[in-house]
Amino acid sequence: MFEFIQGKLFKLTPACAVLENRGIGYFINISLHTFSAIQGKADCQLFIHEVIREDVHLLFGFFTETERDIFRHLISVSGIGPNTGRMILSSMSPDEVRHAILSGNVDQIKSVKGIGVKTAQRLIIDLKDKVGKSDEQAEFFIEGSNTIRDEALSALIMLGFAKSAVEKVIWKIVKQESNLTVEQLIKKALKQL
Repeated sequence: MFEFIQGKLFKLTPACAVLENRGIGYFINISLHTFSAIQGKADCQLFIHEVIREDVHLLFGFFTETERDIFRHLISVSGIGPNTGRMILSSMSPDEVRHAILSGNVDQIKSVKGIGVKTAQRLIIDLKDKVGKSDEQAEFFIEGSNTIRDEALSALIMLGFAKSAVEKVIWKIVKQESNLTVEQLIKKALKQL
């Protein structure tokens, strides 16, 4: 029903925000990631996910659409409700959640309070394809010059490294240093693989 709510930040805690819009205060559950992003702001906009049950109507707010999309993917998994989804996004950033799923990092996911081994494994199996198609991952490989990344990726795969592991390492390196030569990128990647 709601896409976003924009207004004056009336109250803010690490777990919730109250946004005032035209005389109405909306109580919105938030993650620590969103809390950090809006802390200190007088006005803000939160992308909303509404949960309507027989006994309660809840609003969950996110600073970015990407975070809301990850949240919606998380709660689509059996055994993960809105509060657990929020807990995951409070323990890890949306990018960290995405990379943990794509790399199959069960330990990182089960380190979140309330997530066991079986739930972490189910989350990875259910979401690997959905999260793999995300816009941010695609943007990373589309923007800028792909030639250097592609050559480094091909070279490392030919050396016998798994494509998913190589992509993750290259993504991490290029995020920190974007103007590397192919040789420099391969050398840095080899140190991390």
